[in-house]
Amino acid sequence: MDTKKTRRQLGGELVIPCLAIAFTLYFFSTIWNSPWTAQVSAFAVGGVLLLVCGMFILRCVVMLGQGEGSLGFGNLFSRDDIATGRIGLFFTTLGYCLLIERLGFTLTTFLFLTLSMIILSKGKRPLFITAISAAMALGGWAVFIWAFDTRFPRGWFETTMKAVLANG
Repeated sequence: MDTKKTRRQLGGELVIPCLAIAFTLYFFSTIWNSPWTAQVSAFAVGGVLLLVCGMFILRCVVMLGQGEGSLGFGNLFSRDDIATGRIGLFFTTLGYCLLIERLGFTLTTFLFLTLSMIILSKGKRPLFITAISAAMALGGWAVFIWAFDTRFPRGWFETTMKAVLANG
């Protein structure tokens, strides 16, 4: 019987929290000229994200100090990534980032939500998922673009809805 304890590889687990911290700090740098209400909301959400990431990193530092973990990246990619849809979610997210400027917030969000939920559900109930995704994307449009007039990317849907609402 092997009495040597296997150390948890924390390097792969730290990738997303480190990227989240970098994104949050970048996001903070982009909202300086926004209205104060948007700044308060952004700093509240970003602050919670930074707190949670900080707690996770602190936990990893403690595990490293106690010899329970290593900074290895062996668990970053595995065969389970294909079965769980992680690779599909990565490409769906990448597609969202690449297409949002061209297609606009609402349509890109609808496509992202639909595809990611279909991947996660392994193709079950696609009509229900499409309906939920449409409701969520329309809700996002109604709140962020129509009601608050944020600077989210405008595409065909946003342009059409602006014309419809302006002309009755």
